Amino acid sequence: MTTATAATPYQHYVYAYPHKTAYRKLTDRPTLRSLWAAEPKDALSLYLHIPFCEVRCGFCNLFTRIGAPDGLTGAYLDALDRQATAVREALGDTDVVRFATAAFGGGTPTFLTAAELERLCDIAEHRMGADLRAVPLSVEASPATATADRLAVLAERGATRLSLGVQSFVETEARAAVRPQRRADVESALARIRDARIPVLNIDLIYGIDGQTERSWLHSLDAALAWQPEELYLYPLYVRPLTGLDRRAATGPDPAWDEQRLTLYRTGRDHLLAHGYTPQSMRMFRRADAPPQGADDYACQTDGMIGLGCGARSYTAGLHYSFDYAVGMHEIRGIIDDYVTATDFTHAEVGHPMTPDESRRRHLLQSLLQAEGLGVADYRARFGGTPAEDFGPELAGFADRGWLTEDARLVRLTAEGLAHSDAIGPELFSPAVRAAMAAYERK
Repeated sequence: MTTATAATPYQHYVYAYPHKTAYRKLTDRPTLRSLWAAEPKDALSLYLHIPFCEVRCGFCNLFTRIGAPDGLTGAYLDALDRQATAVREALGDTDVVRFATAAFGGGTPTFLTAAELERLCDIAEHRMGADLRAVPLSVEASPATATADRLAVLAERGATRLSLGVQSFVETEARAAVRPQRRADVESALARIRDARIPVLNIDLIYGIDGQTERSWLHSLDAALAWQPEELYLYPLYVRPLTGLDRRAATGPDPAWDEQRLTLYRTGRDHLLAHGYTPQSMRMFRRADAPPQGADDYACQTDGMIGLGCGARSYTAGLHYSFDYAVGMHEIRGIIDDYVTATDFTHAEVGHPMTPDESRRRHLLQSLLQAEGLGVADYRARFGGTPAEDFGPELAGFADRGWLTEDARLVRLTAEGLAHSDAIGPELFSPAVRAAMAAYERK
């Protein structure tokens, strides 16, 4: 175990590997046609990124800007249309291209007007060829933008899952997280979502906010449970550079805050278990009787991801690529301005090559961080060996801490191992990815 792992259980949220801070400009600028020529295209994932929000939360380090000057959202959709046209042409033969899942993320996709959401769906369907009514379609929203007209568009166009970023039902906690909102407005938004009859409602909540207690945390959980959401995501609060809460960042580990977050996580986990929810990962809990969502359950072990928009990633077996990444407002605005005026979307500009070792690591950590664990037979079929042969010392270290169990069939985290997912994931990063992330110049 590294010193960092021993120091804090909250190192890094691993929702994709490698992280975009490990990406670099690609001097050869490979064509998309060459990158996708040999890739399987019969079960692709489609992700459309909208980099706008009405307010930027204090914890947010996503690629998004506050508001949009007149005409910018329309210009952005124009660029998205141009990019989609170029990407679809690069994929080649129409007969072999099929999309299995779709998602709109951000930012806040519902920052767009209802008419603009119609156009976004048209780009996904008419330019990319994704049948949104036939595949799982997940959309992120905020309470203020979950209006009846927008929700009606999404429901009619095939949305199967709506994820609402609430974070806390306690108004003082919401303000402490630099997310000012009224409880009544949140409840009204949830009522509108239920009225829209989108099959799966997910509610995001955050623990570790200044002033939060176990009692107030349970209050938020119970307020969410009153809506019987099919899914709940429980996120630990992080304080990241260049965000609104960055001013309270400590110079080193904060054991008291770590213990508070672990306590709140365990409280929340046990409360949801008692109310009929099962953990899918450290963050995700699903109601036992919720309709299955299939491949859009955010397992990122596989390739075949098409990302459109200036904050989206795309995954092929040999390269993960995107546009430039930033967190600072000035830098983000510049990247968006460059995107909306771009005319050539036929090349990959920024990315990270995927070596065989990186592919194994990615599959291991993305599988291990799911509650169901890593199937040894599946790993062997993909890579020819076993997890123990390739990552024996790391897995043994996790087992020694009581975080992991393994046998000939399955490698799986224990309940306490899941609680430490944000330490386990970074421990599996390759030396090259660690070095690239450490050398990344924040902007």
